[in-house]
Amino acid sequence: MKGTILSGVLAASLLLTGCASMLTREYGSVEPHSATLVSEGDANTLRAESYQDVVNGLIYFINRGAESGSIRFDGEEPDVRALLDEACLEVVQEDPLGAYAVEYIKYNVAPIVGSYEADIQITYRRSREQVAAITDATGASAIRSELSEALAAFSPEVVLRISYFEEDEAYLRQLVREAYLSDPASALGMPEAEIAMYPESGPRRIVEILLTYPKSRETLESQRNSLRREAERLAEECAGASVRERLACLAGLAGAYDPAGGSTAYDALLGSGADSQGLALSFALLCAQAELNCVVVDGQLNGTAHQWNVVETDGGWRHVDLTQEGDLRFWTDGELTGAGYSWRSDLVPQCGEAA
Repeated sequence: MKGTILSGVLAASLLLTGCASMLTREYGSVEPHSATLVSEGDANTLRAESYQDVVNGLIYFINRGAESGSIRFDGEEPDVRALLDEACLEVVQEDPLGAYAVEYIKYNVAPIVGSYEADIQITYRRSREQVAAITDATGASAIRSELSEALAAFSPEVVLRISYFEEDEAYLRQLVREAYLSDPASALGMPEAEIAMYPESGPRRIVEILLTYPKSRETLESQRNSLRREAERLAEECAGASVRERLACLAGLAGAYDPAGGSTAYDALLGSGADSQGLALSFALLCAQAELNCVVVDGQLNGTAHQWNVVETDGGWRHVDLTQEGDLRFWTDGELTGAGYSWRSDLVPQCGEAA
């Protein structure tokens, strides 16, 4: 007579990624995994000899999107059911894909000759399309690049598999903002970002960023098309013997400054006026159209949030703030700091004295 069949179900409370982990085992990629196939023609049945083999076997099934599979345990584990409970919990709480994609795992265990076999059932909370859309990204530059592509497409969701990551939600929000400001034509309203990490801590995580835009995609695409046409038309009006002359011309066409105005290049060029951010985005867009190097600086002026530009001139990189009255001025780092400005120097080209 077969032994008692036990069904192990992970309760929903155990699935919360915010729970403090009691497990400290390390495991990496499971391609190839340490559990082995019972036969080469059967990818749904694995043979395991240790706890780690069981963990890797479960991850193997999840990576394949399998809803069922079998693990044959040939070791001398005295309590295979407790082992499976612990392995399932570790995979759902600590493996990035398990924490992101799996709702719960259940199993039936039965003894067979000289071993035990567990029939695994996996219920997912993500579709296969969602899992397939996960993109690998390591480092701030790679994450920012993926975010830039998503924002340029007005995508509602970005899901990244990140390694060597110990940062928090505030860090990711900053990268979203940096990516947003890097594309003036598409920066037509900062989207709200809802961020979740699976698991919440650890060097390997899946990060899900849900983006809600202030307007529909159709409206945003229409505004971007109109904005690009206007920027192209205006940039054609500026020509000069030097880069500084062309920059001065573009600055004069970048739009009217209104501290209470909108915060996009569209407001500056096609609306009734823009604040410092909208004006900086407008100038950056015109410079890009004229093939001049220009970036938006997200900083502060006398302790208050303020945006301006850094441009590449014949004499090197210089700061430009179109909200300042009078003739266009090109500032060095030292001059701007002395005027009460502050910014993250690691994100902006250095503006030193002319060589």
